[in-house]
Amino acid sequence: MSLTPLRQVFPWRIPFAYCLLALFLASCQTTTSTSEERPPNIVIIFADDMGYGDLGTYGNPTIRTPQLDQMAEEGLKFFQFYTGASVCTPSRAALLTGRLPIRYGMVSDRIRVLFPFSYKGLPEEEITLAEALKAQNYATGIVGKWHLGHLPPYLPLKNGFDSFYGLPYSNDMIPTPDAKWAPPRKYPPLPLMDGDKVLETNPDQRLLTKKYTEKAIDFIEEHKNEPFFLYMPHSFPHVPLFASSDFEGKSSRGLYGDVVEELDWSVGEVLKALKARGLAENTLVIFTSDNGPWLTEKQEGGSAGLLHQGKGSTWEGGMREPMIAWWPDKIAPGTTQSLATTMDIYATAVSLAGGSLPTDREMDGVDLSPLFNDPTAEIRDEVIYYLGAQVFAIRKGPWKMHLKTLNPYIGEQAVAHDPPLLYQLEHDPSERFNLAENHPEVIAELKAILAQHQSGVKPVQSVLDDIDESYFE
Repeated sequence: MSLTPLRQVFPWRIPFAYCLLALFLASCQTTTSTSEERPPNIVIIFADDMGYGDLGTYGNPTIRTPQLDQMAEEGLKFFQFYTGASVCTPSRAALLTGRLPIRYGMVSDRIRVLFPFSYKGLPEEEITLAEALKAQNYATGIVGKWHLGHLPPYLPLKNGFDSFYGLPYSNDMIPTPDAKWAPPRKYPPLPLMDGDKVLETNPDQRLLTKKYTEKAIDFIEEHKNEPFFLYMPHSFPHVPLFASSDFEGKSSRGLYGDVVEELDWSVGEVLKALKARGLAENTLVIFTSDNGPWLTEKQEGGSAGLLHQGKGSTWEGGMREPMIAWWPDKIAPGTTQSLATTMDIYATAVSLAGGSLPTDREMDGVDLSPLFNDPTAEIRDEVIYYLGAQVFAIRKGPWKMHLKTLNPYIGEQAVAHDPPLLYQLEHDPSERFNLAENHPEVIAELKAILAQHQSGVKPVQSVLDDIDESYFE
């Protein structure tokens, strides 16, 4: 029926009918926009080689990080958060699978990470966090550094991501005949990719952080009306260091500080984009790093603060990382001393999305969400420290036992300890005072726990060892 005859027949009823219709539509719109039935968006921002002591909120005196500092004030800051490995590839694998990389061959005692001359990548059988969230009807995107396989079968689009913009591996994997950060290598030109296509080679790295930030905001805008998972693994502050003209030369910490301050700006832009679209109250944002600082890079490397050693080691400085979880009105602001790991992020995200963890494999993560309401809750009390395919250390509660130690990138010779070294980390986070002689009962307990763990780890052929050997000639 057209409106014209309706007005002629019931001229006095039309305004009232329109009012009822308008109220009904408004009610529907309000219900849709304010409904909390939609599961939360998940945003993971992952720095590269950032140390425990590189942020203002973790005590750095010269690097200005106001966005992350505010994020920590409004969210939950972790003081004892561990990555799954102390180098790039296995640490990313641990995050995206919720499993120790030893379980599926993403470790090696010979090759630390994947290279442009590697033939393989993350095994197809692994269920990535992107795949788990896609099963819950999430849109999934990665902006930044992948480093889990550069050949077509191993790229993000084959691992549950709808979109990918960034680098397939580290920003130093370029031809380096004269570079100070790496020995000469016959690397191909560094590819900047969009999906499975190469946009350009050897991109201007001064613009990478800004480009990543723009692409992340585009992803948020495109998927603002549906649940989404945004994984943002930055290329920096891994060497070589680059900052845009807006940040270069601005930090009193030098170029390293410039780079970290631009990353801080990027985090602020992502949070601003979520707030502007009314998504902040339904988005969990996590910021952390893949491993500790690359100390042998000297001023171009970061700081582990009061922790000992850095990247490539199983000392605290190599694997304990800054971690901030932010979710307005859902996470009570504060700090937590509870032990947690990157593998716990997987379990947490899947739980929040309404999914379940795989039951056909051993999972190593636990749900962090009890800490969101009670920072004093204890979700785990054990951490296993792998270096390559070997266990170097184990922690239970405040006690950490080192079976082996290594000062990375200097000689590369591991030192076995018999008896093992023992540190009380709550008293001695810098691992200075070996208490093994005083606590043989703790050593015995940790050895028993470790034996039980190792009995459940089946040997798997290393993925990292499958390489083109001619690159070493």
